[in-house]
Amino acid sequence: MDQDIEIINQNTRIEKIKNFFLNNSKKIIIISAAIIIIIFGYFILLDVKKNKRYKIAENYNQILAKYDIDKNENFKNKLIEIVNKKDPTYSPLALYFLIDNKVIEDKGKINELFDLLINKTKLNKEIKNLVIYKKALYNSDNFNENQLLNLLKPIINSENVWKSHSLYLLAEYFYSKNQKEKSKEFYIEIINLEESNINIKLEAQKKLNRDFKWSFF
Repeated sequence: MDQDIEIINQNTRIEKIKNFFLNNSKKIIIISAAIIIIIFGYFILLDVKKNKRYKIAENYNQILAKYDIDKNENFKNKLIEIVNKKDPTYSPLALYFLIDNKVIEDKGKINELFDLLINKTKLNKEIKNLVIYKKALYNSDNFNENQLLNLLKPIINSENVWKSHSLYLLAEYFYSKNQKEKSKEFYIEIINLEESNINIKLEAQKKLNRDFKWSFF
């Protein structure tokens, strides 16, 4: 008896499943097709992005290969164009090249490109911190105290690779302005920071020992 009831129940379940698929066949087909399209679209998008990055990389290398014989306005514009591509790897590299080789001497234009990278480019966190640090370093001679502190705030208020670099930049900035107490505070913070870059920590120790008679023994 129990076996017969189980067979009836099983047949009923099978029938319900059949009816569900029959009654909703159009919806199931549409949903299945949509899922397949999304999956294919995702892989196509990845492939497009990969090809786009390959072209940017190839273009960047070709531009630099011609640097010695093509130092003109066209060369500058090509590198600016790469920065404007907002590529997480080659856009920062292009900007660094423009700065290091003094291809652009207009600070306003350079800062526009920095802001494009910082605010509108999808960068890895540490790469973004590096770009912020480089902008602060680039502007350290003409930024006032508030501008420099506000720019570096995201770095010095969090744990990251570039924190000790930024603290050292601020210490040197205030030292150059003859604000010795503020400078000393940043040097001491570098010493107390567990993750400080070892070379920067040594430089901070030398500064404190030499200029502030700070003893570590």
